[in-house]
Amino acid sequence: MTDVFDVERVLAELTLEEKAALTSGSDFWHTDAVERLGVPKVMVTDGPHGLRKQATSADHLGLGESVPATCFPPAAALGSTWNPDLLRRVGVALGRETRGNDVAVLLGPGINMKRSPLCGRNFEYLAEDPLLAGDLGAALVTGVQSEGVGTSLKHFAVNNQESDRMRVSAEVDERTLREIYLPAFERVVKQAQPWTVMCSYNKINGTYASQNHWLLTEVLRDEWGFEGLVVSDWGAVYQRVPGLVAGMDLEMPSSGGRTDAEIVAAVQDGTLDPEVLDVAARRVLTLIARALPALADPGTIDHDAHHELAREAAAAGSVLLKNDGVLPLATDDARSAVVIGEFARTPRYQGAGSSQVHPTRLDDALTALRAATGTELPFAAGFSVAGVAGSQDADDDALLAEAVDAAKDAGTVLLFLGLPAPDESEGYDRTHLSLPANQLAVLRAVAEVNARVVVVLANGSAVTVEWQDHAAAVLECWLGGQAGGSAAADLLLGVRNPSGRLAETIPHRLEDTPAFGNFPGDNGVVRYGEGVLIGYRWYDTRKIDVAYPFGHGLSYTSFGYDDLAAEVTGAGADSAVRVAVTVTNTGERAGTEVVQVYVGDPEAAVLRPVRELKGFAAVELAAGASQRVEIELDGRDLSYWHPGLRRWVVGGGRTVIEVGASSRDIRATTEVAVTGEEIVLPLDAESSFAEWLAHPAGARVLTPLLPEGMAESEMGTMLSDAPLRSLIGFGMVDPGADGLEGLLARV
Repeated sequence: MTDVFDVERVLAELTLEEKAALTSGSDFWHTDAVERLGVPKVMVTDGPHGLRKQATSADHLGLGESVPATCFPPAAALGSTWNPDLLRRVGVALGRETRGNDVAVLLGPGINMKRSPLCGRNFEYLAEDPLLAGDLGAALVTGVQSEGVGTSLKHFAVNNQESDRMRVSAEVDERTLREIYLPAFERVVKQAQPWTVMCSYNKINGTYASQNHWLLTEVLRDEWGFEGLVVSDWGAVYQRVPGLVAGMDLEMPSSGGRTDAEIVAAVQDGTLDPEVLDVAARRVLTLIARALPALADPGTIDHDAHHELAREAAAAGSVLLKNDGVLPLATDDARSAVVIGEFARTPRYQGAGSSQVHPTRLDDALTALRAATGTELPFAAGFSVAGVAGSQDADDDALLAEAVDAAKDAGTVLLFLGLPAPDESEGYDRTHLSLPANQLAVLRAVAEVNARVVVVLANGSAVTVEWQDHAAAVLECWLGGQAGGSAAADLLLGVRNPSGRLAETIPHRLEDTPAFGNFPGDNGVVRYGEGVLIGYRWYDTRKIDVAYPFGHGLSYTSFGYDDLAAEVTGAGADSAVRVAVTVTNTGERAGTEVVQVYVGDPEAAVLRPVRELKGFAAVELAAGASQRVEIELDGRDLSYWHPGLRRWVVGGGRTVIEVGASSRDIRATTEVAVTGEEIVLPLDAESSFAEWLAHPAGARVLTPLLPEGMAESEMGTMLSDAPLRSLIGFGMVDPGADGLEGLLARV
């Protein structure tokens, strides 16, 4: 590998044409090289839950064969771990495999919000909450980059659907952007400094992300301090020169020189400042230089250890939704069980599209259960599965009859259900939230002959569970990666204690979801009409019943919460709250509880959710053990984005602190008084009567001009929202010879 070069020296010696070429790829996966100056090309390739380095021709969507790599659980499962330390360790393993395969940047993680459970790519995103997604994303990035290779935080920003994703305009107000869709990116940038950020395909309020100066420069760099390079999603560049000006540094894949020529022409005719090109070229050179030391020393990859880590992660991300006492299976119960469902034999372990990994090995639950029990457990496929060779054309009636016959005499039925691969993928969205009808028919039929039915789910995003009364237990395994089959067996048999918690709400119906009616939009526009009320913020604030709430997850033990305390320090933007609670394992076996801290601001000047997650901690406790858990909240955790002032504001006043095991399982509540900031909105020609009276200087100027008692009268209340200019026009206020402009000048 070439020695690290001097970026500034190289930049000074580059020709205009070479600089332009550096700002786009040389092919599908590589940056451009400048051989005469010792600048090599480096490779970037897909992640985010495993390396997808294609061994043959590139196709981006995963149809071509890629080199073997550990397939960790996708983000849907990793998000449900609520465990930053585990995700950091997964990141380290991903970094080692990236480095060991001569790749400079792993394209991931994806941290877009799960606005709707219909999004076809939700399996690749972590959560419906920005704090959870941000902290877990930062842990992944930190782990990967500790190995000397880079990450690409994606998809920036407001990429929450696959329908029309390459051109749709997401219409979102700034407060919603700031509070929901940007904070996860902000947390990762500030905590972990990813080497690259990948801009999304879509428009944001009419402007393509790749040409959005406010997003890529004013917010990402000037406000958050991002130091790396902005790369386009593959094919997301629409106008290369405006994109360069906006802060989009590297176009991928190669345009074959077409857009390079556009840049050269723009510099030559004076429409593009050469310094703008220099900035982008410098960022690309810096990225290449950062990658060279690790690529020169690829290190070693322990695939066995990584497989075991994938097994640990799959178990940690599985969520026990329901358990009537049937789990964990006792030894005799396990040996008398029957396994039903094609997914037990043919695992659905990752999503479809550009993130598909060629696993180093693949565990299936049937083999794992037979090995663990030492018994040749009976198996029946039960139903056909679309996309599975040898299954999709099978006779469902015959398979159902076989399943019922197998279930009759079994001690327990382990029924593996899930979404077929074609039901969720990059490139298109889902149209419903249901499991396939042939699978539900098997569940109902089997439940009629056996009361001990355990449903094990494989799916990349939420499915409705209106069928759950037919099951004694429901274990949500999401997409478990290459070791998911063994992880499921570990959980069913009690080798591991479930610790996963939902990172997304499971609703009863599609019609209950926040974006219903505003997803996926039409005529090239999608309106984010629900505002800040997405996910649990919507369900909890509107008191809508759900199947399972955000943060929910059962254990084979139980936990108690005691002695909640909250101490306030500071004031205004410097406010902080130290929250402490004692958690006790009140059961008979070791387990992990995820302590969740929610904040409510019932006196806010704007509509706020009834509660918002502002801190969490996973606590591992032996049976009978207790631990005092402390979580620090800062001024930002107590703030909201003020639309008028266009900044974060601590409103202050009565603040509700809730600690619990989910957003609907609050174990302890307290209230504190926070000293807020003085909020004074600037006055202008359109300011209302009420706004003038609320402004200290405005009230001082206006009050002497009002009829006595008008401000407190019914008339004053009726006119409170009227612009002051209207009251002047009505003759109710005499501003004097200088008119409204004079009043504003005096203020």
